Amino acid sequence: MNDRQFGPLLTNYGTRFRLWAPAAKHVEVMLEQPHAMRRGEDGWFTVDIAGVKAGARYKFRIDDELDVPDPASLFQPEDIFGPSEVIDHDAYPWRAASWRGRPWQEAVIVEAHVGTFTREGSYRAMIDRLDHLVATGITALELMPLADFAGSRNWGYDGVLWYAPDSAYGRPEDLKALIDEAHLRGLMVMLDVVYNHFGPEGNYLGRYAPSFFTEAHTPWGNAIDYRVKEVRAFAIENALSWLRDYRFDGLRLDAVNSIVEPGGLSLLHDISAAAGQLAAETGRHIHLVLENGDNRASILDPVGDPPQGKYRAQWNDDYHHAWRVLMTGEKQGYYGDYQRSPISDIARSLSSGFVYQGEPSAFRGVRRGEPSGHLAPTAFINFLQNHDQIGNRALGDRLEGNADARMIEAALQVLLIAPHIPMLFMGEEWGSTVPFPFFCDFGGELADAVRKGRRVELAWAYAEYGDEVPDALAASTRDSAVLDWDGRDAPAGRKRLTMVRKLLQVRRQEIVPRLTGAAFGRADAESNGLLTADWRMGDGTTLRLTANPSEKAVSHGEAAGTLIWGSELGDSVPPWTVHWRIG
Repeated sequence: MNDRQFGPLLTNYGTRFRLWAPAAKHVEVMLEQPHAMRRGEDGWFTVDIAGVKAGARYKFRIDDELDVPDPASLFQPEDIFGPSEVIDHDAYPWRAASWRGRPWQEAVIVEAHVGTFTREGSYRAMIDRLDHLVATGITALELMPLADFAGSRNWGYDGVLWYAPDSAYGRPEDLKALIDEAHLRGLMVMLDVVYNHFGPEGNYLGRYAPSFFTEAHTPWGNAIDYRVKEVRAFAIENALSWLRDYRFDGLRLDAVNSIVEPGGLSLLHDISAAAGQLAAETGRHIHLVLENGDNRASILDPVGDPPQGKYRAQWNDDYHHAWRVLMTGEKQGYYGDYQRSPISDIARSLSSGFVYQGEPSAFRGVRRGEPSGHLAPTAFINFLQNHDQIGNRALGDRLEGNADARMIEAALQVLLIAPHIPMLFMGEEWGSTVPFPFFCDFGGELADAVRKGRRVELAWAYAEYGDEVPDALAASTRDSAVLDWDGRDAPAGRKRLTMVRKLLQVRRQEIVPRLTGAAFGRADAESNGLLTADWRMGDGTTLRLTANPSEKAVSHGEAAGTLIWGSELGDSVPPWTVHWRIG
C-alpha cells in the first residue's frame, strides 16, 4: 500500500527505496552499483530506481563507511548482516481468500516455536501437523516471534529486523503458505511481536537514527523512544504489516510493561486503533492481546469488535503462578507472592480475573494491578505452561517433571472448560516431557557475555546441577527442545490426549455457544481444599465448578444443573476430581 513510510515500495517502473537516517550525512542504495539517495525533510532519504523488481537484493551505505540492511527489510536471505530482498507481498496466490477469522470466544490457543515444533524446524513442516491441532480442538495457533534475529536458532525475542520473518524457517511465501493452510482448516494464526526492545546483535539504528532510543533502560537495553513520530510509525506499520501482508489473525504484544513511554502507553492505543481500522475495512476478526506484568484491566476489552484502542485479553500470569505453587510448592522469585494460600488465589482468579488487583507485591516492591472482575472472563488467557514458565527454568523442564500427573490432569480439567480463553504450550496436549530450555546463536564476545550472565543469574542451579544446565549457545540445546510427536503414541500420551480432546469437545458444545455475554460469579476455596466456582453465562444459565485438586476425599454441598463433565458425586468428592455442571 502506498501509505507505508518504511521499506521498499514497488512501483510501475521499479522500486522506491526509503530510509529514515537523521544522523547520516549521505546515503546510497547498494545494488549492482551504488545509487545516491536524496535527503529530504526530517532525515528521510529516498530514491526511485527503474527496473528493480521483486527479488532484488540491496543494502544501504551510510556516510561511505558502513553498509547496513534496511531496518524495514521484508526478508534477509543471508541473515541479519546480509543484503535485504525486495518482496512483492501482492504476488502470493492466497487460497483461503474468503477467510475472515473467528470470533474471540471460540479461541483455544496453542503456543508454538517454529524452529522446534518439528524436526525440520520450518514453516512448511508445520503444515503437516495442522490436522493434529484441529482434531485436538485447538482453534488458534500462536507463533513465538519471527522477526529476524542473529544466527540460525533463537526463541525470537532478540529480533532486530521487525518486518522480516526469519530465514532460518523459510521464505515469506512459506510463512504465507502455513497461514493459508491453517485458514483452510479453520485455524486462526497469531504472532508474538516485541516492541519493547531490539535484539543485542545486528541493530545499526543507533548509528544513523540515534533518536530511536532514549537514555531510559529496559531489562534488555536502551528504551525505544515512541515520542518520536517516525519511531511510533515504525511500530504501528510493523503491526499492520503482519496483519495485512501475512494475514495473521492477531498479535500478542510482549511485555508491554517494559515499554517506556512517558505519559502512558499511548502506543498501544494507536496500534489497536490502526488494527481496528484494518478489521473494519476488510470485515476480518482481528484479535490483539497483551503480556503485561502491571495487570492493567483498564486497557482490556474482549467484547469490542473491531478493536478501538484496547486489547482483547491478557496472558494471566497470576493464574499460572497460583496453580504452579499449589502443584509444586515452589517459592523462588515471583512464586513468593502466592504462598499464603495458592488455592485461594486460584479462586480469586476464577472469580474476577487477576489475583493482584492493586495489592502490594512483595516481589515487585509496589502495588500491582487494577480491579478486573467487571470484565468478561474472555479478557483473560489462562494457562498452566508457556515458553517463559518452562524455558526460564534452569533446565527448561516442563510441569510433567515437577508435579503429580493426577494434579496436572485436574488442573487441565479446570483450565479447558472454564469460560476464560485457555492456552496450551506445544505438546502439552499429550503431556510431553521434552524440555524447552533457553537457546540462541550469538557469536564472539556476545556469546561469552550470555554464558557469563546465565552463570551469575542461575548460580544456584549450576551449584546444584553442574553440567546438567544446558549451554544456551550450543546447537544441542535447541535440538533437545524439538517436540516429541511420537509421544502421542505412548500409553500416557494417548491417555492425556484423549482427555484433552474430550474436554475441548465439551467446551465447543457447551461453553463456547454461551460465552457471549458471560460474566464472573463467585468462587471459594474451602478449608478442606474444595474449590467451587460459578459464572453467569450469556444465555442466562449458570456454569458451576466443583473441584478437589488434592490427594484426600473431601465433603461437598449440593450442586445444581446438568452434569457436563465428571461423574455423579456421592457424599464426598474423590481426590483429583473435577465436576462441571450447567443449568
